[in-house]
Amino acid sequence: MSASSLVPERQLVFSPGLAATIGLEEAILLQQLQGFLEHHSPRVQDGHAWLSVERALVQRTLPFWSVEDLQRVSRSLVDKGVLLVSSPPLQQSEQLVFALNERVHRAQPPAATPVPDAAIPPLVPGRRSAGLLPVHWSPSEDLLQLLGLNHNIPRQFALDQLEDFIFYWRERGETSHAWENKFRQHVISNWRHHQQNQAESFRTAQPTRLDNSWRPSLDAMEIMERGGIEREFIEEAIPEFILYWRERGAAPKELNSKFIQHIRIQWARYSSSLEHSTEPKRISDNWQPAEDVYDILRMSHIDLEFARSLLAEFIVYWRDSNQTHTSWNSKFLQHVKYHWAKRHQLDQAGHHHAGQPGSHPTSRTRDRSLADDLSDTSWAE
Repeated sequence: MSASSLVPERQLVFSPGLAATIGLEEAILLQQLQGFLEHHSPRVQDGHAWLSVERALVQRTLPFWSVEDLQRVSRSLVDKGVLLVSSPPLQQSEQLVFALNERVHRAQPPAATPVPDAAIPPLVPGRRSAGLLPVHWSPSEDLLQLLGLNHNIPRQFALDQLEDFIFYWRERGETSHAWENKFRQHVISNWRHHQQNQAESFRTAQPTRLDNSWRPSLDAMEIMERGGIEREFIEEAIPEFILYWRERGAAPKELNSKFIQHIRIQWARYSSSLEHSTEPKRISDNWQPAEDVYDILRMSHIDLEFARSLLAEFIVYWRDSNQTHTSWNSKFLQHVKYHWAKRHQLDQAGHHHAGQPGSHPTSRTRDRSLADDLSDTSWAE
């Protein structure tokens, strides 16, 4: 029977059982590479038969694959532990240097065209045979790119899973030929859980009934504390918040958001009550006037350094008197204005008498005794 014109070329042969085990594409490439080994003279090194073939030759024999496809499938064979490759990725190299991951137990015939030692770079430890996962193991760049292209997994997410992956498998003490394949499965599984958790967080929560064990989330606590709200104040407000919503019969959908809003309103009222309290109180040792006081003095053209110089005297007097007042800011304003006016009166009086013959500039300042000056507290009235 004559050959069909529909099949002009020699057919590729592959094992259906092998394809079912490692994948169709992997089975086709693996058996093609096996054919190269049978028809060329490989070189034995470290117990494996190595062969270097031209990338162009592989493309001619498998024309339905691009260079990227060849790299992808060969990398899959490496990850599955059936192929060893010591050459750079095919996009960057004109040669494919490979060996099947099986030990050679007999001497190979002399090579007709020996492969130079430089064509076979040193093998990566742990890829020749099954072994424990190294402490500092890391996935290849090809695998990280594959996870991004095929599964939209961010590179950083994959790398974040590395520490747990190494700890898990080293604790188990198991060996493997294909750590990259295991890592790929590990990352994909975690990525699916991550996406499910994100989807659940965006679902509309059904109203829930509050109980006394409810607590704001850690994120909510952090937001409120960054806003300057004291943690003790937040803790004390929780029972009131729970009671309020329990009496209404149903909790809101966004409990944490409602609680943050509630706390901010209560904190603003509390802070305002501290600043504008109508309850008389003693002056503290480290009392300082509010910025509004200095603004008023500035508008009154009173020197601020002069006002600050009176602060220590003001505090000592009222602390020793042990009196209470509702507004120490107002008292301090009166104190400064009194002394500022007194200072200007003395300056004007001195200037006036300095211009009269026979007058004594300081005569008016001594109309009062030193005891009168020291005991003058009219500014405090």
